[in-house]
Amino acid sequence: MAGQSAPGASLVTRTLDVLAAFDRDHRRLRLTDIADRSGLTPPTALRIVRVLVAEGALERGADGRYVVGRRMWDLGLLAPVQTGLREAAAPFLQDLQATTRATVHLAERDGDQVLYLDRLSGVASVPVVSRVGARLPLHSTGVGKVLLAHAPADVRDRVLRGLARQTPYTITSAAVLEQQLARVRRDGYATTAEEMTLGACSIAVPVRRGEEVVAALGVVVASLRGRTGLVSALQVAAEGVRRGLTSRHAAPM
Repeated sequence: MAGQSAPGASLVTRTLDVLAAFDRDHRRLRLTDIADRSGLTPPTALRIVRVLVAEGALERGADGRYVVGRRMWDLGLLAPVQTGLREAAAPFLQDLQATTRATVHLAERDGDQVLYLDRLSGVASVPVVSRVGARLPLHSTGVGKVLLAHAPADVRDRVLRGLARQTPYTITSAAVLEQQLARVRRDGYATTAEEMTLGACSIAVPVRRGEEVVAALGVVVASLRGRTGLVSALQVAAEGVRRGLTSRHAAPM
């Protein structure tokens, strides 16, 4: 439950309480939900929500429920952890995109989904549904499979119990996906073949900080045929990001 506003709380406090009503388990909320979770009356919650929507901090969906808006995402990227990762990865993403001419991604795991931190578009007309700030399924994306392969066991168990079909080629068998995840850990990369979007395949590798996998780098291509060289290019880029993260972590504050 989000924080409850005390009597006489300031407008800033009440606004923060509205935003705090959203969390990993409560991503889409009706106005009544926001009021209940923030401890505000519905009229007060509505006034604050309207301002937040007008300013881009919240967005109202067609179903009448509210989600965190792009403006909050942009602010979140200024947090030191994500800023450090994106800044460390930026030059290697640019080099990778210039070399492969494909759409490249930097992503991390957010609960049971993959969160896209950065994206550089390629020159080929390959359908890509990702965007910066978007969350997509772990099991049907290349970067997602990498992150799922290295996720805690309880996360893998939850995801494997609910493998939703995105296209006719999505892996929905837990046994088959478990075999794929084992190969990801063994071989150091993951692939998808039209599992998230028809006409789009992907290759992805882990990004490590020390021994921990903290993110994934991926490219989206029309076909996996003749693309074995992309694995090496991705691994070189991921190693560069790892070195950048290590040097930033070691640098004095």
